[in-house]
Amino acid sequence: MIALGIESTAHTFGVGIADDAGRILANVNEVFRTEKGGMKPLEVTEHHYRVAREVLLRAVEEGGVGFKDIDLVGFSRGPGLGSTLLVGAIAARTLAKKLDIPLVGVNHAIAHIEIGRLVARAQDPLIVFVSGGNTQIMVNSGRAFRIIGETLDIGLGNALDKLGRRLGLPFPSGRIMDDIKGEWIPLPYTVKGMDLAFSGIVTEAIRRYESGTKVEDVVWSFLEVTFAMLVEASERALAYTKKKELLLVGGVAASPRLREKMEIMCEDRGVELKVTPPEYSRDNGAMIAYTSILCYRIHGPLKFEESGIKPRWRADDVDWPLLPLPSLDDA
Repeated sequence: MIALGIESTAHTFGVGIADDAGRILANVNEVFRTEKGGMKPLEVTEHHYRVAREVLLRAVEEGGVGFKDIDLVGFSRGPGLGSTLLVGAIAARTLAKKLDIPLVGVNHAIAHIEIGRLVARAQDPLIVFVSGGNTQIMVNSGRAFRIIGETLDIGLGNALDKLGRRLGLPFPSGRIMDDIKGEWIPLPYTVKGMDLAFSGIVTEAIRRYESGTKVEDVVWSFLEVTFAMLVEASERALAYTKKKELLLVGGVAASPRLREKMEIMCEDRGVELKVTPPEYSRDNGAMIAYTSILCYRIHGPLKFEESGIKPRWRADDVDWPLLPLPSLDDA
């Protein structure tokens, strides 16, 4: 089976192609960027409409397949921005209808997890999912993902972008912040068991900047504190679950400093750290394509009349047993 997947939850419009042996045949993505002002829903939606056809054609060319070879179309159904989700949903419905093939709607968070499990070869890990709108610590119960810790306000990725916007950094700002070095300044540290909160540290970091603290010191300290918070909550979750693998997924997982901190903690606990490579940790079409195949196996096709988007769709709202990973010999 060959699946084409469309990602459009936020700043990325992506199209990927994958098969049921776990091979990623194509992964083409266009990211909305601005020099200042962050991500405005109208502008990013227009961006997705503008690039959708080109990205789709490039993915088919990169994958070395024709439209007639595609057996299944999947799309990010949620969570995400409603207007950008609609772009992907409309494109997927149109293509499935034209090709007369099944349609499936994929949960964006589960897609991050499943592409991570595939490429990092993680069997049944503790999952730390860190993206723009989400910061969640999860395990799979055998029937679904269970969230055992999460942000109580905003996701870490959104916190980074909110600070970056006030500091005048281009969007997305996370990759730029990773390269900034500074000196330590004290900032709020909020961990409540396995839950976290980021609004307070964003407010204080902006206050320190507006009071004259160097941008470099604000950014460096912000990353050090927020990443340490996440590592503490993750270590507590490992102690609770007794998992021997930790899988780090989501766009913020691409940060070298976060990976370094997680690796130190996991080594101390005798836990194997598995990290999704940057090309698959950030939003991308390949993760939707691969997870579409799993979704089809678990839930079957999605009826067109029931294919509405779900902007607030949580991973723990989906029945999702862990299926065996494809054999490397098959791939």
